[in-house]
Amino acid sequence: MTKRVITKAELPNILVRLMDHYRVYAPVLQNDMINFQLLAGDTQADFSLPNTRLSPKTLMLPQSERMFEFTLDKAGGQGRILQEIEKDYSPRAIFGIRPCDAKAFQLLDLNFDTDSYRDAWWVRRRQITTLVGFGCSEPCDTCFCSSVGSGPFSPDGLDVIFTDVGENYLVDTLTDKGERLVALVSAEGEAEENVVATARELKKAAVKSISSVVPTESLDKHSVSALFEAAFWDGVQFACINCGVCTFVCPTCWCFDIQDEVSKDNGVRVRNWDACMFSLFTLHGSGHNPRSQKLSRVRQRFMHKLKYFVDKYNSGAACVGCGRCVQQCPVNIDIREVFKLMNDFKV
Repeated sequence: MTKRVITKAELPNILVRLMDHYRVYAPVLQNDMINFQLLAGDTQADFSLPNTRLSPKTLMLPQSERMFEFTLDKAGGQGRILQEIEKDYSPRAIFGIRPCDAKAFQLLDLNFDTDSYRDAWWVRRRQITTLVGFGCSEPCDTCFCSSVGSGPFSPDGLDVIFTDVGENYLVDTLTDKGERLVALVSAEGEAEENVVATARELKKAAVKSISSVVPTESLDKHSVSALFEAAFWDGVQFACINCGVCTFVCPTCWCFDIQDEVSKDNGVRVRNWDACMFSLFTLHGSGHNPRSQKLSRVRQRFMHKLKYFVDKYNSGAACVGCGRCVQQCPVNIDIREVFKLMNDFKV
């Protein structure tokens, strides 16, 4: 694939030109938070922060998604028949995604796009989306992506990656989808070697600047039952208030619930994000709740991410080291400390 250079001054016009071919999503400042939004009209992209408050997961798995509609009125022979709600599958680009979030999509593929189960909406959105990544020249002090199979400039899962080299961006196209997008906005011609060399040194410096390191080498070696019964869970769960912020901001949490909402004779079936941290998540119709205690819910979250997922998929932990949960937890529960407790556990 190719390496090209564009100036930072060109970027706003490039985004406008891309909007003729794609629905373009990019980080946007709104209400003191930067999150991914659809660019339209006067909406301005903001690439000033290393990462968005929320992950772009919602663009693949919406927080609330209308799946089917139905009527209870039997007139016309359509009563109680589910009709799939039409969705927009025109091409789109997620511009400015960080490598950790792109890696998260690959981990979620293991749940939503497999030989045994395929979520048609997830798969279709993945197919129509081009991921344009921005490398992290200055990772946050809560980032630990390089410990969990990613990195500040990891190309995994991306179609294009931008590297900030001062007044310009070095643009690496990584896939055919990426090549098609870049061809729309950038002239042919390879970047000069001095620009490529500068980018190479910036990438090395970014990797070295990551101060947070978590151990993972022994996660797959421990007994599930021994970790499950470990005494340290009581200390981990002590401060937790089960608010669910960690699952809400996490790019690799995928739990959802499905509800039917009915008004008079018309109804809609909706898929909503849910979380193992909530007390109602495992409540049975019988009234029994196998995780009625806070400790069991906190343990489930970390055991799933750092043990069950590791053992089932042999693809590392279900964590990309973005640090959002570390930053946003109101009681300072730190997943990096849980990594260490689980990895270094001794029976």
